[in-house]
This record gives sequence, structure tokens and C-alpha cells, in this order.
Amino acid sequence: MEQNFSYYYIFNAVARTGNISHASKELFISQPAISKAIKKLEDNLGTQLFIRNSRGVFLSEDGKILYEHTRHAFQEIEEGESFLKRRNELEIGQIRLGVSTTLCRFILLPYLKSFVKEYPHIKITIHCHPTLDTLVLMEKGQIDVGLIVNTSNTRNLTLHSIGRIKDAFVATEAYLDHLKEREGSDRIDYFQTGNIMLMDKKNMTRQHVDQYLAQQGIIPKQILEVNSMDLLIEFAKIGLGIAGVTKNFVEKELETGKLKEIPVPVPIPSREVCFAYDPRMALSRGTRLFIEYLHRCKFESDPCNNLHE
Repeated sequence: MEQNFSYYYIFNAVARTGNISHASKELFISQPAISKAIKKLEDNLGTQLFIRNSRGVFLSEDGKILYEHTRHAFQEIEEGESFLKRRNELEIGQIRLGVSTTLCRFILLPYLKSFVKEYPHIKITIHCHPTLDTLVLMEKGQIDVGLIVNTSNTRNLTLHSIGRIKDAFVATEAYLDHLKEREGSDRIDYFQTGNIMLMDKKNMTRQHVDQYLAQQGIIPKQILEVNSMDLLIEFAKIGLGIAGVTKNFVEKELETGKLKEIPVPVPIPSREVCFAYDPRMALSRGTRLFIEYLHRCKFESDPCNNLHE
């Protein structure tokens, strides 16, 4: 088949034009060379493909059968070439992103908004999983880029840092006033008297906060677990308790006074947020464009302005 490919190409042109002279002009091949190629193909297949007479060449019965196959085959090739050309012109591609629900909601969306505006034809799929699961999926090659909180498990990855996030305990002023009124004092231990609301234990924010509390010797008396940062923030805003949240995501509420930050002995250590990818994996066109876009963001106006050092 490999040796006959050029013969099939010539055969297809002659069959389509119905004339060796026309095929010669189209293919920029001499007529004797075309006749020789057709004869060679007929010898290889052991059958006559064309009937020749004074008016030109006509497909034999076997020739008609073969032409139906070659016509479809070369049409598929042409469509493939056309698609690739259009793909390159429109910068069509695909990228599979892995991200936690929280980081997706508060950090990824601003990046996607400007990226999609610049590359509207790139297909994007988003897999929402905790950071540790995102790292596993990346290792298996099931996602291309992950938006993660930097951990000790990122040694083999290329990281693109976009800033740091801080954690804090927040509540409404009304809730704190009720605690003080109930205890009969302005000086109270919020972690012993308040309803402490935290993410569930599988969440990295919860693990980070738990580690901090243990280091400070703080043991909350009452804990309410929530599996969504959005809900945790909403619960705090309606005065349900004191929430351990990512401070970056409640900046507006803190500025307007809807929420108040609870003082702690020492600040909770900040954490680095990164886009990560495995350089050992073959990068798709969409992934390469996204990585280039991230590097441009670093030197131009970064679309994500809610991460503070």
C-alpha cells in the first residue's frame, strides 16, 4: 500500500478528470509518466482499471469500484487538511483544567474570562476536585493544567505562581456582640464560646487551619463543618458563627463591615496559589496557548487582582 500511494493519487486524478492530459496539467506530471503509473498500478492489482479509446479513458468495472474507495479516501484527507488549516487559523484547541470548587469560583474565573475572549475557539473542560486529587489526575495525564495550592507534592511540576492567599476567622459584629452579652464580658475566648465553622477535614484549607490551631494550642470547643467555601462565607454573613475562611475571598465584606476579622495570637501563614503542569507530558496546542497567556499576564495587567502578598 505504501509503495502504491502515489499510483492511487494519480489514478484518482485521472478517474476524476476522465482525461490523462487534464490530470497531467493538474498534477504537473508528464502524460507518459501518468500512463506508466496507471500501468504499474494495474499490474500490481492484476486488473484493468481504464478502458482506452480514441475519445480518452473510461473506468472499467473494477476501476469504478476502486475509484469509489480512493475518492472517499482522498476526500477525507482533504477535509483533514482543511480542518487543520482552519484550526491553526482560528487557534482551535483543547485544554483540560483541574481545580477545586473554591479556587474555581474565586480565582480561575477571572483568568478564563480574559483567556476565552482572546481564544474563543479553544475547548475548555473543567474538573472540580480538591488539590490533592487534581495532582493525582495530572500525574495520570487526565488533566493538562491544575490550579492548586502549592504543596510538597509538586516537585516534578512546573509551577506558575499567581500570588498568595491568607486565612482568617471572621464573623458579623452582631454575632460577636451576642457572645459578649451572653458571657457578660468584653474579653472572651472566641474559640471556647463561639460556634467555629470550618471546611470539612478533607479540604486543604481545613488542614492548614487545623495545623495552625494545633501549633497555637487552640482547641475549639464547638465545630460546625461545611463542605463549601461559598456556604461557609454565607453562614458567617447571616451570623451563624465564626468561620475559618480564605481572607482574600471576603475582602469586600471586611471593607464594608459586613464581617469582622477575629484577632489571633499570630497570623495564619499564607499559602501560594499556582497554575501547575507536568512538563514530561505532551502539551496540547490549547495548553501551550494557555501557558503562554499566563506568562503574558505576569507582565501585563493580571486579570486576577484578589490575591495579595
